[in-house]
Amino acid sequence: MTTENISNQVDSRAQQLFKLLVEQYIADGNPVASKSLATMPEVAVSSATVRNIMGDLESLGLVRSPHTSAGKIPTHQGYRFFVDSLLSVEPWKGSRVREIEAELDMDLAPNELVASASELLSQITQMTCLITTPMRNQVNLRHLEFVRLDDERVLVILVLNDREVQNRVIHTERAYSEVELTQAANFINREYGGRPLMDIRHHIVESMQADKDRMDQLMQTALDMAAAVFADAPDNDQELLVRGESRLLDFSADTDTVKTLFDAMSRKGRVLHLLDQCLQTNGVQLFIGEESGYQPLGEMSLVTSAYELNGDVAGVLGVIGPVRMDYKDIIPVVDVTARVLSAAMRHS
Repeated sequence: MTTENISNQVDSRAQQLFKLLVEQYIADGNPVASKSLATMPEVAVSSATVRNIMGDLESLGLVRSPHTSAGKIPTHQGYRFFVDSLLSVEPWKGSRVREIEAELDMDLAPNELVASASELLSQITQMTCLITTPMRNQVNLRHLEFVRLDDERVLVILVLNDREVQNRVIHTERAYSEVELTQAANFINREYGGRPLMDIRHHIVESMQADKDRMDQLMQTALDMAAAVFADAPDNDQELLVRGESRLLDFSADTDTVKTLFDAMSRKGRVLHLLDQCLQTNGVQLFIGEESGYQPLGEMSLVTSAYELNGDVAGVLGVIGPVRMDYKDIIPVVDVTARVLSAAMRHS
């Protein structure tokens, strides 16, 4: 049943009682009894009336009783209805935004900024943070140098997005002189400097298929060297950073589920695929329990938001926490962290 359909079947009084129940359960984690709800100042009906309304909400799949004699707790569908229809998320004040801005050093390289943001988000929320590094089509080549190590090995020094420096060792099919390496580096910097890595890769692959007899020796040498650096890179060479993994144990007593999540995050592929889905939509996305389609997250919630680099979506950050998380606090902090990271990326 959709949230809209549920809204049509739940009147304002029932919505008020359900909202109070969810907020109380989020606050203390204990099933909420009808008698307890009836004594709240906002409620002006008897315990019997509250019980009848709870029965109606249970028939709609919004609440359940964990034990026969216990009070009610929200179901996953109930949390979805609460978030979509009843939750009021207050935007962060400027002072709180500036606190996060102060924690992110804008002089860091993009990958360092991503690592710093993930650690910061984990500390603020006290939850496990997931973040993907920028996609390769958002990373530009600024400068490249070749340094000859021996007849079969060349050190490649890559400067990406102005500040990030990577060193790679490539193996060559023949020995290159220092002059050849310098000329090849100058050619690549001139032809490809400032372009995204994936654009470079695609252009090189196309050029390597051209008629070699029509290329001069310099261009052929440069393409051979560039192919060794770029052509084997996968289309989406993203990495997954995880911070605060141990915090999963703080809100899940099911050690088997936590172990499964640990294993999944160490393999990363399935989790990356899940986060890739979040790149298709702007703003904060929320997966409650089984909504993620990923069994290890069946009793947890994932809150994500995309961040930008060079004005385009580059990656996703988010937190994994209990379904009983305080959504009114978690949603804005994920949103603000993504926005501040995007601003820091523009500066960087």
